[in-house]
Amino acid sequence: MDGSDTVNPKAYPLADASLTITILDTVQQAANYKQLKKGANEATKTLNRGISEFIVMAADAEPLEILLHLPLLAEDKNVPYVFVLSKEALGRACGVTRPVIACSVTSNEGSQLKPQIQQLRDQIEKIMI
Repeated sequence: MDGSDTVNPKAYPLADASLTITILDTVQQAANYKQLKKGANEATKTLNRGISEFIVMAADAEPLEILLHLPLLAEDKNVPYVFVLSKEALGRACGVTRPVIACSVTSNEGSQLKPQIQQLRDQIEKIMI
């Protein structure tokens, strides 16, 4: 971050440490199951197409405004969204060496991840209130 360890207040809701681990773990598995779209543009497309289960964004994206259209769109589409602290950690979970500022876990009816995704959606929805 910019030397100060304050998180942009617009990065809401922000997952706590234990939820972040669950989120990144699920993102990683979604990547393995080809149920992951990386990047703000790809995430936007999944929302518009109605195939997004939830959106994960990095609170340390600079400037944060580059992804603040996502929460608006997600709310519009009734898709839960959440921020994690680090774009580096999100990138690693997405299976790439680059930082990732946003990603979307996509739906797949026959997926083995479905119960896990649903559980995580519920957890994200709880902190959004």
